[in-house]
Amino acid sequence: MVCILALSVNAQDQHFTQFYAAPLALNPAMTGNFAGRYRVGMIYRDQWRGVFDQPYKTFSAAVDVRFDIAGNTRYKDAVGIGLMFFSDQVGGIDFETNQIALSGSFHKSLGYEGSQTLSGGIQMGLTKRSIGYEQLNFDDQFNSIDGFILGTGENLPPNIISFSDLNVGLNYTLQLGKKTVLNVGGSMHHVLQPNVSFYPDIETPGGVIPGGDSKLYARYGGQLSLRFPVGERMSLIPRALFSKQGPHMELTAGSNIRVPIDTYSGNAIQFGFWARPVSNEDDSFSLDALIAMIGMEWKGVLFGLSYDVNLDDLTVHQQGQQSFEFSILYLGDFDNESILCPKF
Repeated sequence: MVCILALSVNAQDQHFTQFYAAPLALNPAMTGNFAGRYRVGMIYRDQWRGVFDQPYKTFSAAVDVRFDIAGNTRYKDAVGIGLMFFSDQVGGIDFETNQIALSGSFHKSLGYEGSQTLSGGIQMGLTKRSIGYEQLNFDDQFNSIDGFILGTGENLPPNIISFSDLNVGLNYTLQLGKKTVLNVGGSMHHVLQPNVSFYPDIETPGGVIPGGDSKLYARYGGQLSLRFPVGERMSLIPRALFSKQGPHMELTAGSNIRVPIDTYSGNAIQFGFWARPVSNEDDSFSLDALIAMIGMEWKGVLFGLSYDVNLDDLTVHQQGQQSFEFSILYLGDFDNESILCPKF
């Protein structure tokens, strides 16, 4: 059971449906890539509720700050610094992954008016994983009468490991007029492909016995976002995120419609529909989920709700499985309607 769990968590990272609501987890180049001074956000995902008694929970919180380069009056160059924390929790067996990461970015304006920007970012993180063995039962613990109360002879490794991580990314922003913004970016996570095995090397009088060798696959991602006006007031915001990690590929794509509540406040509501096809070892894509999303922008605070209805084979015998996601993003000193980091 532990081996199967280790294989599954090593194969694929956490993912969010509202990926632009977690910009530092999406791409390090998104650090400081917004029209404001600072940004604070959090996102929570609850999934597999129909499969496990206790659902799989993912939480992330981040803060980043944008600094304009002093004395640079010809180009609107800037740097960004950010701090991110995220946590995965698998109920029932008490498997946790916690990470804290520091990221930095440089935003180079490619024109006098700042309509084009090329951003590069790097992110260093420290990750800790743990398993609660007290939640597991093995066959030699069964007393043949009424429960698993005996000791076990299983050779279990230490239940806590930690490793460092490195992520890099690029992003290109093109702003056409006041209401049309294009973002295209790519990232590589787990550049060093750290070993995430729970089995350590063992020193013996005859030498060192190698431990487990379970390298974390590098994850390659590409994101695209476009915002353009439809009519006099509404805007259409199509987005797509492609991710590949080892034999696993995933595409999340869809579009939101943004409708202002009034003319002058900047407050608005959004709603849209999305789809997520995936591919595993057999290289064939299947539709994993259909997604409904709604959001609200209110005085610089962005709220987002999404609901995934999963359609893959895992849930055929579970009468469907749903995932719920909630996010909040606050932009400080925000005074520009054409935000560089697209509103979700």
